[in-house]
Amino acid sequence: MGKEFDYRLIKELWAFTGNRIAVRFAYEWHDDSGHWYRSYGNENWEFNDDGLMAHGLRPSTTSQLWNQIANITGRWGVGR
Repeated sequence: MGKEFDYRLIKELWAFTGNRIAVRFAYEWHDDSGHWYRSYGNENWEFNDDGLMAHGLRPSTTSQLWNQIANITGRWGVGR
């Protein structure tokens, strides 16, 4: 895969407890040939006592399948 153009990202808080949160994400982009792709997954974040991120990871069980989406009518608008 080449360079990503018009990258669009959505992150949502999924769960939290103590100093840890889980977020789910979805993003889409297109390559220089105009083919659009979309990916989904989860991230786990852990914060230290100062409120700064201590650890962040995408678990190996996260689905990071790239789906080519040709002629999709539901592409996200810029700024969403």
